[in-house]
Amino acid sequence: MNIPHIPVLLDEVLDGFSKIREGYFVDCTLGYAGHSEAILKRYPHIKHIGIDRDDEALVFSKERLNPFSDRIRLYKGTFATTLPILEESPITGLLADFGVSSLQLDKMDRGFSFESESLDMRMDSSAKLSAYEVVNNYTQDKLEYILNHYGEVRSYRKVALAIVQARSQKPIESGKELADIISTVIPRGGKIHPATLSFQGIRIEVNNELGEIEGLLDVLEEKYRAGELNGTIVSLITFHSLEDRLVKNRYKKWATACICDRDAMRCTCGKNHQLGKMLVRKPITATKQELKINARSRSAKLRTFIFKG
Repeated sequence: MNIPHIPVLLDEVLDGFSKIREGYFVDCTLGYAGHSEAILKRYPHIKHIGIDRDDEALVFSKERLNPFSDRIRLYKGTFATTLPILEESPITGLLADFGVSSLQLDKMDRGFSFESESLDMRMDSSAKLSAYEVVNNYTQDKLEYILNHYGEVRSYRKVALAIVQARSQKPIESGKELADIISTVIPRGGKIHPATLSFQGIRIEVNNELGEIEGLLDVLEEKYRAGELNGTIVSLITFHSLEDRLVKNRYKKWATACICDRDAMRCTCGKNHQLGKMLVRKPITATKQELKINARSRSAKLRTFIFKG
């Protein structure tokens, strides 16, 4: 079986779940099952739930995980909407890898690539909104917003204007065409393609990626407060500062015992609001050895939180 995707921070993920003894492990971003297969091999005493919105990934992963068919359950959907309706319990471990898989990036028909002949970027091919609609139909102001806030593109106004001017002549129909337009505004320098951040911003908009992460964090908090995640280990892998900030800030909030105003003379809240603790303060990043074999791991950050038992 040809494996199309190298899971990032694999050893670190496996070590983070070493205290799991039973129950269900949920892979919220199943992808091509690299992390899940390793988890199932390392921890034969746990059961597994895989969630993904990509049909192609689910088909591939079902075949890959067939040796563990008596221990796995796969669901199609976004993690923020699927996790609340899961009936399996107890959930003792949960992983989400928010990166786009290598296969999605490399397959020309998925429209994520700078060389793609399509302009799609949907993780769920049945979703209504695609990059084509964003690029060709969004107002200049809205394009500026997503390029600035989601892509963190310094020249976001110039890029948005270039897109609007180009589409006024004819629709922008491919990733290659879009990348070429952006390259006229942002000069090529170094190894990173000038359209990288713009593509990131558009992809985040198409798939509501930040909204999904916030939704997942909300669900986890709600489930813990409902008594469903006692002792659960949560590991989340982010790939850019916007994602990492969401996770870091929520973990910090969960780990805080006192919620009184900083200017308060003394604590009146009881200091009993802590939901658990962060496994490590700083995120775990790829080793030099991993960077040599998987360049896409360079921006990956792993943060792990353990809810109180």
